[in-house]
Amino acid sequence: MLRTLIRRCAPPSSGGRRNKQRRRRLLPLLRWSTAATLLALLILDVAFPLPLPSRRDSATVVTARDGSPLRAFADARGVWRYPATPEQVSPLYVQALLGYEDRWFWRHPGINPVALLRAGGQMLGSRRIVSGGSTLTMQVARIVDPGLHGARTRSVAGKLRQLLRALQLEAHLSKRDILTLYLERAPFGGTIEGVEAASWAYLGKPASKLSHAEAALLAVLPQAPSRLRPDRFPEAAQAARDKLLARMAERGVWTRAQVDDARIENVVSRRLRAPMDAALLAQRLHAAQPASRRIVSTLDPALQRALEERVAAYFSDLPPRTSAALLVIDNATLEARAYVGSVAFADKARLGHVDMVQAWRSPGSTLKPFLYGMALDDGLIHSESLLVDAPQSFGGYRPSNFDTAFNGPIGAAEALRLSLNVPAVDMLDRVGSARFAARLEHAGVALKLPRGAAPNLSMILGGAGARLEDLVGAFAALHRSGIAGHVRYTPDAPKVERRLLSPGAAWIVREILAANPRPGEREGMFDTGRRPRVAWKTGTSYGFRDAWAIGGTPRYSLGVWVGRPDGTPLPGQYGAVTALPLLFEVIDSLPRSPGDPLRIPMPASVAETDICWPLGTATEAQPPELCRKRMPAWTLDGAVPPTFAERQARLWSAGVEQFEVDAATGKRLSADCKLPHAAQPRQIARWPALAMPWLPAAWRAQASLPPLSPDCADDGRGGTEALHIEGVNDGATLARAPGQASGVRLSLRALGATTRVQWLLDGRWIGETEGVRPLLREFAEPGRHELTALADSGAWDSLRFAILE
Repeated sequence: MLRTLIRRCAPPSSGGRRNKQRRRRLLPLLRWSTAATLLALLILDVAFPLPLPSRRDSATVVTARDGSPLRAFADARGVWRYPATPEQVSPLYVQALLGYEDRWFWRHPGINPVALLRAGGQMLGSRRIVSGGSTLTMQVARIVDPGLHGARTRSVAGKLRQLLRALQLEAHLSKRDILTLYLERAPFGGTIEGVEAASWAYLGKPASKLSHAEAALLAVLPQAPSRLRPDRFPEAAQAARDKLLARMAERGVWTRAQVDDARIENVVSRRLRAPMDAALLAQRLHAAQPASRRIVSTLDPALQRALEERVAAYFSDLPPRTSAALLVIDNATLEARAYVGSVAFADKARLGHVDMVQAWRSPGSTLKPFLYGMALDDGLIHSESLLVDAPQSFGGYRPSNFDTAFNGPIGAAEALRLSLNVPAVDMLDRVGSARFAARLEHAGVALKLPRGAAPNLSMILGGAGARLEDLVGAFAALHRSGIAGHVRYTPDAPKVERRLLSPGAAWIVREILAANPRPGEREGMFDTGRRPRVAWKTGTSYGFRDAWAIGGTPRYSLGVWVGRPDGTPLPGQYGAVTALPLLFEVIDSLPRSPGDPLRIPMPASVAETDICWPLGTATEAQPPELCRKRMPAWTLDGAVPPTFAERQARLWSAGVEQFEVDAATGKRLSADCKLPHAAQPRQIARWPALAMPWLPAAWRAQASLPPLSPDCADDGRGGTEALHIEGVNDGATLARAPGQASGVRLSLRALGATTRVQWLLDGRWIGETEGVRPLLREFAEPGRHELTALADSGAWDSLRFAILE
């Protein structure tokens, strides 16, 4: 300080004046040279802009809901990488990276002069490279600049270019951005870039979960990615890792105990493979968001992988070109938890690249639950309404059941559980085809009809196209108080919900389906009350082209489709045999929580009411003598609708028939009788005419009018025309002619018929005739048989015969 004061107080010497004058002359030169240098750098910056990576060339990763990768899409160079930021990776990795590559990263301007001078002096003294002088920024410059790839940075020009690029990076980007570029694009061997991709590829875990040993391993790999790849050279990779671990202990970044523990971990060779889970959903999401670098889905990664393996194993022995699809959603959020679009994505023979979750296919009978729910809401039926499963014509459309058999009178619940076709077509005819299609479309199930076709009765049997994802979203309504929704595949997807059924109708339909036991089990056989009830429905399209199983629990809804993507038939494969077993396997393997509901509470709009057949109304509302069959039924909003009226005016309608009889003879009286009679009022409950052939004899007698008294004029209430089967006698035993290999050939006629006649053998349809035209058929099945002729007018006849072996 004293010297400073003396210097400041002393007069200037002649030498000082000369120095001052020299500095005055040099100062402008320094200013101009600095300005020129800055101008040159600016011109170079404009002339040679920083080649930062373009988002259009970025790789994309689709992840599960927990962030684990499902599928990676490579960039234009075939490289796959995952987005990563300093905050997303483990702090241990950042410590190891900076401790190994650049301790002064946060302080230097892109280059470290001290490190460069030290590296240059060591190289001159030993004539070889002893230590590198590159900073992390310089390494990023080499990564982003294609002109610095390979051995070009070893030349003086290349090193100068790298230095300038490093300064350019520091001028344009923050330290965090530069570090992010390294984390995402550092080479890790093969087509892997970035620490996140390397962590999943080599270690099978996210970079945020790295141990000390794993962090050190990934920190050293970019220095020699080909020579240190752990999948090929685990010993070399472990030696390099241990060297870094020792350095971290020497510098006090990690404790000696941490390093000693890390050295115990062996570098295990892991086969390098790009992730390929939920490949078709990932492809779908990537196509919808091509510019996104990371797309987070709603899938459960463990469940997805388990179900992909299960589907592949389950269908491995099916015929060639067979594929399958599976979709599982969470009812509360409508988020997909598993998405299997095909049996095997890479299987060309099975057309594995075709996503059958969103393909249009014939839904078979899977729409029937929604139809029954709409009929409940319309007040047309209750759960045990009397329906008729018999040959019927609906404007020329004559549906039959899957097994060609008919059941006669049947309750609505059983008709739905058995998936009977005629009752469903009958109900759709009453609900309205256009209205049914419109309600489904509003709820998210758009039906694809043939070109030029309008909604029609065939829709309920699969005569329109539907998609698996739409059916599952609609089926969820049965567990969501009647509210359907669009399946969501990303957490930010909008929650689109629409009411499909009332809460009461949804609950009744769900109870009907849940009461159907699993194949091979009886109702309640294994029901311990500890597993959720499963509401399920199967479907098979015409020609065995599509096999379906849709089901759900209070927590999940899911669907299975099996078939050939090219639409060719798959004979012998139908919903209950092919798709349903897998559905139950999946349901039993779904994750459960202690709080998951096992049952859905009954809504206040639903009540249990005793009803009677054939009238279908409440037991308490009709006299006991009119009740032939009594059963409990679920009713909605207090409505107990009666049995459907017959369509044809000539048929007797189900209902109450009132008349008078003679007290002495019991014969029916008309309004015009010649003799006096002691009249008594009587009434009977009539069954639908088409159900009569299936009724017990006693029930038919009770539902029939007594014969008219001979002295009374015809009252026009004699019923339908009389019908008689000609061609075989009742109780006959038939045998083949001697030496004849074929069966017994008969010519059958329905005498008295004036309309179309349906012929049934043991309840199964075998043909039809018009009026009294004959039916020619060969009967080869040995044993006892029942033959029925049923006219459209309701007239019928039935007889029994036997065929000897």
